[in-house]
Amino acid sequence: MDPRSRYLETMLFKSPDKIPLYPGGPRESTLKAWKSQGMPENAFYLDTVLDIIGVPKSAALKFSTMDITTKMIPEFEVKILDHRDGHYLISDWMGAITEISDEFDETYLRSAKDFVTRKWHKFPVETKEDWAEMKKRYDPDEGSRISKDLKNSVRRNIESGHVISMFFNGVFWQLREWCGFENLCIMMIEQPDFVMEMADYWGDYVLNIIKKALKHAVPDRVLISEDMAYKAHSMISPAMTREFIIPQYNKWVPVLKNAGCKVFEVDSDGCIEVLIPLWIESGINCCSPIEVAAYNDILKFRNIFGENMAYMQGMDKRLMAKGGKELEDHIMGIVPKMFEKGGFIPGCDHGVPPDISWQNYVEFTRLLAKLSGWI
Repeated sequence: MDPRSRYLETMLFKSPDKIPLYPGGPRESTLKAWKSQGMPENAFYLDTVLDIIGVPKSAALKFSTMDITTKMIPEFEVKILDHRDGHYLISDWMGAITEISDEFDETYLRSAKDFVTRKWHKFPVETKEDWAEMKKRYDPDEGSRISKDLKNSVRRNIESGHVISMFFNGVFWQLREWCGFENLCIMMIEQPDFVMEMADYWGDYVLNIIKKALKHAVPDRVLISEDMAYKAHSMISPAMTREFIIPQYNKWVPVLKNAGCKVFEVDSDGCIEVLIPLWIESGINCCSPIEVAAYNDILKFRNIFGENMAYMQGMDKRLMAKGGKELEDHIMGIVPKMFEKGGFIPGCDHGVPPDISWQNYVEFTRLLAKLSGWI
């Protein structure tokens, strides 16, 4: 069974020969710490771990993202507006004014290269006039949105055993980028029609690109970035989620499902318990990263939602940092029980932070490999 088939069998509660390994990925500061602790300087971290524990490279789950983009075109011009007291004030590529430590630069606002604290001062959509201008940057017919080599690149990645993913922002995530979190929440109460207009536009825009991409290739998995929960609660109520968010999922999921896509995953940090039933209603069948510190209880979720929801990650990063018996007890208390029915690939419950040592990461992966059938 190749890694792609193994992933699909696992996520769909079928019969994989083994469970894919997906222990979690480090950020820049983590890799720097690991290299000081014995990880070879120019090695790929996961290949090195698999060599150490004696597991073939094919055990590792590999995602290949379809070469499409829903991001704004053109981007805003990046400008450094101020530099004082160890911080940059930047007018960033999304049109927001953002503050960041001068230990970093503007590229850290584009991708999660490390664990970086930011502060937002202003967002690009505050009025309907702003919104009218913003829409001009989201033309679904812009020619560079879909790679001309999409069909061939997907074919090559399938031949390599990669899981083919389609990735785009969810409704809450995207509107938060346009309006800001607090502003968006206020708008949902005071200007619900305006919020619905933006949500509908995003839903239709993404659907248009999905349909264009499906003419070339079908993903195995769709990953919707949403991040709509705090440590202990959802950021918006289930009622607001049902009003603004779910109608757009109901546009996307049936089209993708009818084309042959199998896994529909929502990525949201925070406590997601009240959101899972809504996701299930709209066809979502996987979620991640299931942060333990946010009071997510994956065994409770399995008991309540059964095979309607699969899970990725869910292993407590705090106990990975401690290592030893505490980590082993944590893993043994969850993973074998989740493996009984399937629909679970364990890993660190977010990006791997630098307080998780190289040795602890190796031992963590070793234990997952044993439970997953690789050792």
